[in-house]
Amino acid sequence: MAGVLQGAGVSPGVGAGPVLRVAGDVPEPPAGDRHGGDAAAERAAALAALEAVAADLEARGERAAAAGNTDGRDVLNAQALMARDPGLADGVGAKVGEGVAAARAVFEAFGVYREMLAGAGEYLAARVADLDDIRDRAVARLLGLPVPGVPESDEPFVLVARDLAPADTAVLDPAQVVAFVTEEGGPTSHTAIIARTMGVPAVVALPGAVSLADGTRVLVDGAAGTVRIDPSEEEVRSARAAAAARGSALAEFTGPGATADGHEVPLLANIGGPKDLEQALANGAEGVGLYRTEFLFLDRATPPSDAEQEEAYRKVLEAFPAGRVVVRTLDAGADKPLAFLPAPGEEPNPALGERGVRMSVRHPDVLAAQLAALARAATDLTVKLQVMAPMVTDAADAAWFAGQCRDAGIEHPGVMIEVPAAALRARDVAAEVEFFSIGTNDLTQYACAADRQVGGLARLQDPWQPAVLDLVAPAAAAGVPCGVCGEAAGDPALACVLVGLGVTSLSMSAPSLPLVRAALAKHTLEQCREAAAAARAARTAGEARDAARVHLPGLADLGL
Repeated sequence: MAGVLQGAGVSPGVGAGPVLRVAGDVPEPPAGDRHGGDAAAERAAALAALEAVAADLEARGERAAAAGNTDGRDVLNAQALMARDPGLADGVGAKVGEGVAAARAVFEAFGVYREMLAGAGEYLAARVADLDDIRDRAVARLLGLPVPGVPESDEPFVLVARDLAPADTAVLDPAQVVAFVTEEGGPTSHTAIIARTMGVPAVVALPGAVSLADGTRVLVDGAAGTVRIDPSEEEVRSARAAAAARGSALAEFTGPGATADGHEVPLLANIGGPKDLEQALANGAEGVGLYRTEFLFLDRATPPSDAEQEEAYRKVLEAFPAGRVVVRTLDAGADKPLAFLPAPGEEPNPALGERGVRMSVRHPDVLAAQLAALARAATDLTVKLQVMAPMVTDAADAAWFAGQCRDAGIEHPGVMIEVPAAALRARDVAAEVEFFSIGTNDLTQYACAADRQVGGLARLQDPWQPAVLDLVAPAAAAGVPCGVCGEAAGDPALACVLVGLGVTSLSMSAPSLPLVRAALAKHTLEQCREAAAAARAARTAGEARDAARVHLPGLADLGL
């Protein structure tokens, strides 16, 4: 391979270094593979491999926690529990007792669990991926193959993978990983969001990425979406100089978000809990535009206690005494299943099933406890607490949620606009609540019928799609304050377009805040409106992006 490869840039910046690939797929042990007759030794080998996997996952979790990533530790500890499940051990033992070789016995025992989850309608898809990861790690050990995961390195490197598993991303060190490149995933995939949160350049949906040989030196441009093979030292120096100049230019823009002519646009941070506050404050967040509370609930058999919820919420609320904090109520279901909130039955397409507010309607006691904890957490504080429901479809959903908020003493209810029906009938929904927040990740996915985790559909997962902008426009004009909390808000050019469409605030991963602040400060509100009109008049996402930039000349001054 040579030259420049083109993918989808999802996290700006440049990074250069040798390629290190996540270990490839572990082959399925041959069907009918049998051991030599010593069942006890074979069973012991299989269980030892599972225990080694569990211990390794726990060790990774502790390293993640030491780096401040307690959520990562919790995810890995949950995986370790899966590896040590007594039912799994019994299944492996039974297979070995039938004469099946250890590696094949592990593979088949996990297959039984996989079928159980698939029989539940695949709403536990995220757990299925975790099971596959544990299975492959154990099978690799038994077959003497490289264990899947991020390899160790004594020098900084560019991480290349088909995609990244939770066990990989939880322990990544930004000082070591200078860039991500993946063959799969889209602009709103797990890998893309992790990269933006870490502030690491990333390119996803890059055809043939895993064909890059370990040790190959590459230059990754996360803004342009390019990967240059074997760059010259001059090319690397030039790219780094441009990035440094851009950083210097951004440093000039401080304070609250606003356009060049003084039109205020509060710039807020997306967070998953108190651990994200330091980065948000360091990047000048004026508040929180999306508090993803589900991270408090994931990988638990029972909901967090009232006291635990109240403590977590209050830490966030106290951080912005003069600002606002927008809390999204529990967004359970689909790719975020919870053991204590089972789906009502088989869901062939869980992304279109009972998730978000639909799950809250089915389990109102869980929502009531969360709203009560939020109300208590805000007692005697000066911050403006706003609470919104996800996956709202119509005015009936909005009215029900607003009523639940009133009963709990929450003064400022709102809803997320991520279902096209809600966007199209935004004025009906606006009559029931105080504010909107547009989730462009799901709005794009639903509008374009393109699963956001499928790399081959990256073209359709682009929030620059004119049809998506056409859905943002009526929501922004519905008569209530309307923010954007999807990843689109962190794109400096698209942020200007969103403001031109009438969006009143923008919320994003903390590292994107300086970029967006500078982009807005370089353009007037009228320029933003002209850019928005040009983008909506285009026929494709690429044409929309190019048309908007014609009216946003300040982006070039910033090196964006």
